[in-house]
Amino acid sequence: MRLVDKTVIITGASSGIGSTTARLCAKEGAALVLGARRKALLDDLAHEIDNGRIVILQGDAKDERFAIELVELGKKQFGAVDAGFYNCGILGDLGPIPEMSEKNWRDVLDTNLTGAFFAAKHLLPAMRERKRGSIVFTSSFVGNTIGLPGMGAYAASKAGIVGLTKVLAAEHGAEGIRVNAILPGGTRTEMAGNDPAFHEFVENLHALKRMAEPDEIAQAALFLLSDQASFVTGSAFFVDGGNSICKT
Repeated sequence: MRLVDKTVIITGASSGIGSTTARLCAKEGAALVLGARRKALLDDLAHEIDNGRIVILQGDAKDERFAIELVELGKKQFGAVDAGFYNCGILGDLGPIPEMSEKNWRDVLDTNLTGAFFAAKHLLPAMRERKRGSIVFTSSFVGNTIGLPGMGAYAASKAGIVGLTKVLAAEHGAEGIRVNAILPGGTRTEMAGNDPAFHEFVENLHALKRMAEPDEIAQAALFLLSDQASFVTGSAFFVDGGNSICKT
């Protein structure tokens, strides 16, 4: 029970890595504040977990008010917030930069990177009150170890998360607050689609020659959220099946 007596915010919780992490954190004893845009899926997940210690909030990471309300909801329902897994993100429209619309660029950056900024801005004061806490962001191998054509906005946003993580870790480590980012490899989620040819391409980017299951990424998030990672902060934590070192 690695998260017993802890309250964890999870965004992007309606599917994929987010919902899988929510299930895992619940099994480990956490009270949960789950956020996502798709309320029906959040309702289904809350009903499935049904541990009496879960609340949900529909919202968009681009909206600063959503970040504020997640923290307020956690404090109101459970007294405090101990950890946050900010996992929400979008790919946006894929294509070369000269052909990319400003709207697409801003949507991706606002959701993935500015959303992380809002999350940290409003969770950190709540953690300062208790002089402890763990924040985990979902970044990506894209933009950090690989530049995939057509993914300029996504790559920029995810690389930015790593930079933000390092600065936050340096700024708040003395206050007992840890900040890390996970960099998943290709993972079998809704975002990855169902095209077998694409999956085969992605599998071959990894040393393990396969894609991850969501639970494999969730286990890494759980480790960083928990006190087992008490001396880990400022890390870009690769959970990428050897993607970053694979050239064959």
